[in-house]
Amino acid sequence: MLKLKTKWFNKWAKKNYLSDKILIKTIDNISNNLGIVNLGLGLYKVRTPKIGQGKSGGFRTIVVFKKSHLAIFVYGFAKSEKDNLDEDELKYFKILAKDLLRISKQKYIELEKLGKFISIKE
Repeated sequence: MLKLKTKWFNKWAKKNYLSDKILIKTIDNISNNLGIVNLGLGLYKVRTPKIGQGKSGGFRTIVVFKKSHLAIFVYGFAKSEKDNLDEDELKYFKILAKDLLRISKQKYIELEKLGKFISIKE
């Protein structure tokens, strides 16, 4: 399974001390339907814990996901900053998810080498 994050998400995750270990756990939660909202078209909103605070007061991450194939973290926000995505954001992320799910595994490997995506290390 390819486990990736966008450059924007990587910068945001570092700023908020979200390690790859936490992101791997978040992917496991999607696979097991724990603390997720299926937004449709392979797009999920997932509770991701803040260090020392747990999931409920933590972050919400937006992930493009296809079981056993692909997980791409594309956006994140603190629950305290924002309650949810607005309608325009949701529309944008659904289009993005649809586009990202069309890309082949080989192309993702090429894009990662070009620095467009960052691999999540286990």
